[in-house]
Order: sequence, then C-alpha cells, then structure tokens
Amino acid sequence: MTQFQRLKENPILKPNKNNKWEECAAFNPCVVKDGDNFHLTYRALSKKKKQQKENLQISSVGYAESNDGINFKNHRQLIKPEHDWELFGCEDPRITKLDDKYYIFYTALSKYPFCADGIKIGVGITKDFKTIEKHPVTPFNSKAMALFPKKINGKITGILTTDTDHPPSKISIISFDKESDIWNPVYWTKWYSSLDLHVVPLLRSRNDHVELGAPPIKTYRGWLVIYSYIQNYFSNNKVFGIEAVLLDLENPLKVIGRTTKPLIVPKEQYELKGDVPNITFPSGAVLNGDDLYMYYGAADTTGCVAIGNIYDLINKLTYSEKGKFILSKKIKNSFQRYSKNPIIEQRPELSWEAKAVFNPAAVYADEKVHILYRAVSSDDTSQFGYASSKDGIHIDERLTEPVYVPREKFEKKYKPGSWSGCEDARLTRMGDEIYILYTAYNGRVPRVALSSIKVSDFIIKKWKWKKPILISPPGKDDKDACIFPEKINNKYVIIHRLHHNIYIDFVDDLNFGEDKWLNDKNILITPRKDKWDNLKIGVSCTPIKTLKGWLLLYHGVSAPGAIYKVGALLLDLQNPQKVLARDEIPLMEPEMDYEKNGDVPNVVFPCGNVLIKDEIFIYYGGGDKVVGVAKIKLDTLLDKLIPML
Repeated sequence: MTQFQRLKENPILKPNKNNKWEECAAFNPCVVKDGDNFHLTYRALSKKKKQQKENLQISSVGYAESNDGINFKNHRQLIKPEHDWELFGCEDPRITKLDDKYYIFYTALSKYPFCADGIKIGVGITKDFKTIEKHPVTPFNSKAMALFPKKINGKITGILTTDTDHPPSKISIISFDKESDIWNPVYWTKWYSSLDLHVVPLLRSRNDHVELGAPPIKTYRGWLVIYSYIQNYFSNNKVFGIEAVLLDLENPLKVIGRTTKPLIVPKEQYELKGDVPNITFPSGAVLNGDDLYMYYGAADTTGCVAIGNIYDLINKLTYSEKGKFILSKKIKNSFQRYSKNPIIEQRPELSWEAKAVFNPAAVYADEKVHILYRAVSSDDTSQFGYASSKDGIHIDERLTEPVYVPREKFEKKYKPGSWSGCEDARLTRMGDEIYILYTAYNGRVPRVALSSIKVSDFIIKKWKWKKPILISPPGKDDKDACIFPEKINNKYVIIHRLHHNIYIDFVDDLNFGEDKWLNDKNILITPRKDKWDNLKIGVSCTPIKTLKGWLLLYHGVSAPGAIYKVGALLLDLQNPQKVLARDEIPLMEPEMDYEKNGDVPNVVFPCGNVLIKDEIFIYYGGGDKVVGVAKIKLDTLLDKLIPML
C-alpha cells in the first residue's frame, strides 16, 4: 500500500489555553488551497461552560492561514453556536471553494442529551472569512458533508455521510440545480426517500462504520476521496483507519478503485493518547505539487498531517491484478473457479441486501449474462437483486434496488423476526418470455412459485413481472424448481424437489391452483447412500440442451458434515424422465474460504448456468453469503458422462 509519512512536526494543530474556545482540543483540520494560500478550518473544543442550563464543553469552528500548508497562524473563532439548530455545538468542518465562495459544512448539534435527531449538517458560506452566511442543511441524521470543487454535469454536487447514528452509515452523493437547494428541506426529503440510489457502497462488513473524511480532490483519473473506515465499530476493539476511493469524474457514484486496507491507523503517542484515545480521523486533503497532504484528527485532541505521493496512490487505486480461472485441487476435469471470486458481495449500506447475497439465477440475452441473485435484508427478508456481465465474469452493472420483491401473502412475513420472502430463483427463456421459478416462503412451509416477464421488458429493465402463483401443493416442503427451455411432446417440463428427491412433471399449461399442482409421482433421482449425494439432492440450474441429451446440474448434500456439492445428469432428449448418465463423483465441492466459511459453511450452490460458445458458466452461492462464477468446457463435462451411457 502507498506509504504516507507523518510529519515530524506533528501535531501541527494543538489546543491553545490562551483561547477559551479552543483550550481543551483543536482537531479534525480541513484545508483548502487557493493559489499560494492555505485556509484552515478545524474543530475547537472549550472547557465546560453553561449552555442552556447545561454544563458542557462546546465545539466551534476555528480558522487559521498558512503559505505552506503546515505552519498556520492567526487563529480565530470562525463559526460558533448561535441558532437553535446548532445550539449545542458546531463540529468537524469540511471546506470547499466553488467559484468565488467558500462553503464550510459542519455537524450541527441541536439537542442535549445528544441524540440522532439532533445531529445534522449546517453550512457557513463566506467570500472573505469575515462575513458568514449560515443555514441548517439536512433535515435528517447526518454528518461530514463537502462539495465537489467543480460542478459535475452542470450541477453543484455534494458528498455526505447519512445515518451516522442510525447505522449502517452511508457515504452518499447529492446534486443541486441551484445554491438554495443546499438548504431546502423539501429537496432533501425527496432525495432521502430514495437514499439507496445515491449511496457509494464502501462498507465491507455490517460491523464496520464509514464517514466522509476530506472534500473530493479532482485528479487525472477521477475524484479522490479520503474517508474514515472504522473496523469493529460496535465492539470494544475499534480500529480507526484512513482509506481512499477513486470515483468517476462524470458519475461519482461509480467506484473506479478503492483501498482494502488502511493507509494509516493509530501508532504515534499523539494518536494513541488524548481525549478519545486510539483515533486517526481524516478530515481534509490538498494537493501540493505531487504531494498529497492528508490532514487528520489525532485522539480527538490535536490535528496532524501525513504526506504521500499522489501518483503512487492513484496507481494503487487503479491497479487490478488480472483474474484467471483456476483448477480444482480436489477434482480432475471439473469446474474451474474464477480467481477473483466472489464477483458479487453484500453492500451492507443497502438494507435490502445487508446480510447476504447468494444463490444467483442467470439467463443469457442481448449479448450479456443477466444475474438475479438472492439478497437477504436486515430483517431476514429475501428478494432478488440484479447484476449483468458482458463477458460472463466481470460485473458491468449492478442495480441499487431490488428487482423482485415479495408481493403475495404466501411470500410475505407472517411473523416479525422470522425468515421470509423470495428465495433461490431459476430463470428460463422460452420464446419471448422469461420464466422465474423460486421458493416462496412466508415463515411457514416453503412452496414453489412461478412468474414471468417479457424478454423485451427484462432487457430494458422494466420489471413488469406477472402476478406470481403457487404451483406446488399446500402443506408440502417443495423447493429447487426450474422449467425446461422448450416444450417436449407439447408439454411443459418442470423439475422440483420433494422429500429430498428430485421429481419431474409434465403439464399441458402453466395454469395452476384449484387442486392442480406439481405432483410427487414421478421421481427423477434419489440420494445414493454410498455416494457423495447421500443425504439430499435438488436441481441446480435450468437444463442445457446438447446433442447427447439434456444436461442437468444438481446439488447433493453429503453426510457427515452436510457438505453441499455439485454433480450432473444427462437426460434423454425426447423423454427427460429417462436418466442416461449420472456423475459418480462430484464436479464441484467447497474448497475456497468463501465456500467453507459463511452464514452456512461448506456450501457451493449454483442456481444459474449459461452456455457461452463452448463453455458452461455457472453462478453459485458460496457459504450462503456471496456469489461466485466457475466454468467448464461443455465437451469436458459430456466426456465425463458419456462413458456411463
């Protein structure tokens, strides 16, 4: 990782006992460079004093100036509590120059005892650091806001941290048509109502916390944003790190590259000891030639600087090791995993997929692979998210809202605290329709549900799904269903799982209900007591038509250990109830950490496959937590099965 060197002069900002307003602490500095001048704003903390009948330390915003960005002079109080909306403190300023004005955003505390509803954002606007125009900004809990120093696509653009005290926190992007929108509560309320659309996903774990550090810096590769990443935030073992992300110049919601480890963590005595020990908290950054000056608060007491080379940092953020497909260490002539798996992971900031993303369905259309993955929300509700890939490997697009949610009573949560929703979809394209079969679960008995959508609507992401219907019988645990991609002998063919067996059904139409359900008469295969699939089995993916027969992947669970593995069947083209061949050994079993460890350990669980040229790509859940991709040559797989004919 890029090396940032702390200044030997640190701390460059200290409390001053001669100024009552900053005699206890002076920290979280933010600097803007204007020509040869460096303007510093920072959080200053007084001794306890009477404030609205309370005896409190009060934060205000200090100001100083410099010609080198390190040695600052002429310290004075710039912004202090004056109005009801900031009465109990003005904290942690971020300063940006846009056109001829300086915008200083800060955390405004309006209530005591401190609570989320009283922690919001205010702004002070000035041209000369003498006259300040102040406004309350956000009508909801938030902190740490700054403007981009240039308009983006003709709009004033801001970046802020929402829900800092209603975790998970979210670093988000907002655009304004005019300056007055910055403090327009109606504008903000509308924006917040669709917050998921504006989040830059940076959290790696639900146990962590993010907060904007420095105002964005424009570089030749993108907008550089320094931010705070706090590991283990809800424990007594917090690690306050400083990280960086590079955002697209035209679309700052798009992440070009990011750190995965801290640039700095507490190490020096002035970071380890203070009013709040063990803190390095980024609050500002400026470019000075090729050097990036990174300003941060140390132990909530002093302000410091670390310096690194901007080109080294950008190269680290944009470098990506080329992925490759790797052979299994356990099974010969089997699926090869992509070395950069998982290709899809949870975004903890988004409540609908906060816990896990896994068990993806897939369909090929419009020269790309479309993936519908199962996402588990913070309240254990499953729904489907969408991602797509042009090459079947790299995710080119991923939506920030679910594309299929529980709509009917049979899949909505009947009891708070229970699992529910739409689980483990399989997609099949037939003509101009895409059919989706999935497990519908309301917390009682899981059943198979069916819906569909026009291919044309699916491709342009108009999610006009037909009303879902149940197709499996009431009172029976039925899962893992898919429909063949074409009729056989003028009948629809459906595979599903009952009683730990895989069943096959032939139906004239897809009108179910009123005692017309999938049945339990036609067993396709059962678990084998002496093989790798001895406990239970279920279909994995939609069948693929080959010259030798229908190729059907399925999962088998082995005991001891309840280990999920993947195997294959070859079914007769005209009579798919006839099994031509079945794997004696699995094609895939848990090997990687993300498969062995997760919400459910030792799981590889494909729900989607596509044939691209002569290769089968499977999309699978690892450990009931993440999504991976693997591939195998079609001929290689058929060669394993054909000798069994």
